[in-house]
Amino acid sequence: MILVEKAGLVPGTLIQRYKRFLADVRLADGSVVTAHTTNTGSMKTCWEPGDRVLLEPAANPDRKLKFTWLAVERPGGWVGVETGMPNRVVAEAARRDALPGLPGLRAVRTEVRYGAENSRIDVLALDAKGRQVFIEVKNTTLKDGPWGLFPDAVTERGTKHLRELQAMVREGHRAAIVLFVHRTDVDRFDAAREIDPAYAAELDRAAETGVAVLPLAVRLVTSREPSGLWSLGWELPGLLPWVPRR
Repeated sequence: MILVEKAGLVPGTLIQRYKRFLADVRLADGSVVTAHTTNTGSMKTCWEPGDRVLLEPAANPDRKLKFTWLAVERPGGWVGVETGMPNRVVAEAARRDALPGLPGLRAVRTEVRYGAENSRIDVLALDAKGRQVFIEVKNTTLKDGPWGLFPDAVTERGTKHLRELQAMVREGHRAAIVLFVHRTDVDRFDAAREIDPAYAAELDRAAETGVAVLPLAVRLVTSREPSGLWSLGWELPGLLPWVPRR
């Protein structure tokens, strides 16, 4: 089931990604455009020059950068690089009662303030018993062999979110960390322990505390439209196993 779909996407060939927010792409007509990159992380293992990419034209004609980079095709399949999509897809799945690992959610809201450290929870819902369910979503794109890994750089903010989820569990609520494995060429998950040992240790601690750790398998469905433009859809076929790489 496709939960979210984008149509009218422009294909191109990646030239370079630079200054965190920018990517140069050659279009089919030979012209070169600069696209906005929402993923400000390292994007390790996500791209190489020459990869095919899909760009979304800007809805605002006055925007300086006329395209946003959504996805890139790697040798093993497509990788989603637009960091706003995981939250949107997870929220839509929750509304449709189609979120693997968390059935029966209702009253779904997004970007709700919570916690002692003044954060915003990505998705807040109620379960069948009326308990609050706090859901943090992390875009997971780093690959090492068959593993999808998070994070791809040290994330003190991510570690803080894990502490706050544990606090919600201690208060009697439910909490989950959704690792949105935004690529189709891995079949298991673990924390990137070499990159951020503190985050990995906190993830282990969160699981022991009762936070649900949910590595979501994500299927990116592409098709070419008669116009030559492309469409891209997001499906959530299930959970990946959490397999430590120790």
